[in-house]
Amino acid sequence: MAASPATGGARSCETAEQTREWMEAIASFLGRHRPLLEAHVVNFFKDRLWEMVDADWMECLRREPVESLLMLPSGCVQDHWPSSLQEFILTARSLVLPREQKSPQSFLPNSRVASIGTVLAQGMNSKKKHEIEALSGIVDAIARSRGAKTVVDVGSGQGYLAQALSFEYQLAVIAIDASSHHASVTNTRAERIKKHYAAKCVEKQQFKVPRTVTCHVLSSDTLAAVTLDACQDDHGEHITETNNCNQSIPQIEQPNHSIPQLVLAGLHACGDLSVNMLRVFVSCEQVQALVSVGCCYNLLSENTDTCPGFPISKAAKSSKLVLGKSIRDLACQSAERWRNLTKEMALQNFDIHAFRAAFQMVLEKYFPEVSRLSPSIGRQGKALRRQRLRKVMESHSAMGKADDLSYPNCKEQNMNTDGSLPTEPTAPKGAVECCSNELCTAVVGSSISRVNVGPSDTNLDECCKFTLFKDFTISGLGRLGCGFVEDVNLLEIWKDVQHFSEFIGPFWCLRAALGPLVETYILLDRLLFLQEQGSAVEASLFPLFDPAMSPRNMALVAWKLTGDPLEPSHVMLLMPEYVG
Repeated sequence: MAASPATGGARSCETAEQTREWMEAIASFLGRHRPLLEAHVVNFFKDRLWEMVDADWMECLRREPVESLLMLPSGCVQDHWPSSLQEFILTARSLVLPREQKSPQSFLPNSRVASIGTVLAQGMNSKKKHEIEALSGIVDAIARSRGAKTVVDVGSGQGYLAQALSFEYQLAVIAIDASSHHASVTNTRAERIKKHYAAKCVEKQQFKVPRTVTCHVLSSDTLAAVTLDACQDDHGEHITETNNCNQSIPQIEQPNHSIPQLVLAGLHACGDLSVNMLRVFVSCEQVQALVSVGCCYNLLSENTDTCPGFPISKAAKSSKLVLGKSIRDLACQSAERWRNLTKEMALQNFDIHAFRAAFQMVLEKYFPEVSRLSPSIGRQGKALRRQRLRKVMESHSAMGKADDLSYPNCKEQNMNTDGSLPTEPTAPKGAVECCSNELCTAVVGSSISRVNVGPSDTNLDECCKFTLFKDFTISGLGRLGCGFVEDVNLLEIWKDVQHFSEFIGPFWCLRAALGPLVETYILLDRLLFLQEQGSAVEASLFPLFDPAMSPRNMALVAWKLTGDPLEPSHVMLLMPEYVG
């Protein structure tokens, strides 16, 4: 029988003091489990990582069905598990931000969410459409409440958010992105959409397309300078080509009152870009409000001499908690995605982990100089797996059943449908990212994607698994430019490690259970930075998207209390009581 996650108390981040207490509890818990946080599954066999976990835990979990393992990040435990294991899972879950999607109207009663039509939605997948509809409604409501007519879309990509705000909500939008190609796509797409809206309009109406600015934003100063410069340009759409944009920002010290009131918005602005938005919001008088949904925590700068992406709040800077890239990468793990995996998809990912960890043993033994370089050779496998997973989730939603997750059997593993050898690697249908190591994601398509895993044949015979491991290794060595290793030597390594591969699933699920906790700490650090500005700023974290569809679903919303304050509905982030 499954026990429910810890309940009975509440955690809130309404005040700076409450946020600090929450962060201190997280830091204390993470500190007690530092070895598990820092472990990398790539080194699972080499460093015998299963031995760092309580032996009773591993013995218990290796006997559990895959479905139970997938629920670990969601805080679900079984009554017969060791009490210390239950406490670990429940405590971790009790400290995580609540991620269940809430209606925008529950936060801003006067907000409206416009359904995006087919023309505006062209090129968007269901995930992007879901995000744009929800985010554009919130941005519009806040802009109207603050009397702002202009929105700056930071990290605008192909302009989906900018165009929704321009055409659906008639807001002036400046779209800033580092890619000139994205700017070109945005402009072309906007002109096409403009013609469609103009044709629909009975009365003559002037539709403004988003202005596009191409700039590599390397600091908050750069972002402020580019934003304010663009707002002073009254000549319509333009593209500013700049490499570094190292411009001074006298406007901040001597505000130009001809510049309109602004709202900064960012949908999954990558790495430090989300943090630079917060600094510009605080320092720039013209920026009245902010709506930011971050992502790519692994790309944050940390503890640098200049302004780091993490930590950003005074309290976090004074803390002894240091994350590092590997732990920040773990923050991208999604409990919702884990529990939505099918058994077959999960087993495929555990096998990928096993092959990658065993491949590391090959590198250690035969190519130690390559192993020391921590090779990284591409991300195409990860991208393909994400696409396949999204299709499976969409199929679940539309049809109520799983997509076809079967693979060709071992006899067919080296053949295409027409009988020819494959020329491009393909990723496993429905799989998700297995680890941050890019080598694993690049070679997976040429190995495990060709295995038949049916409901009556979950465990592959060892001969077939060795064949897959050999294919994985040959592909990996080829990508690294390494020589050939005899089959007999590969078999020796595989026999040495295969018995311990049953621990990979439990180990990875335990580590993944800490991921949402790391993300919570990073998000609370950003919220606290704004709360530390005093009574002049109001800030909240709000679960804007469906986390199963869009795992990075927390929007950081802030506004300055000048003039009539924005009055959202009273929203508390209620949390189960901290255990332990």
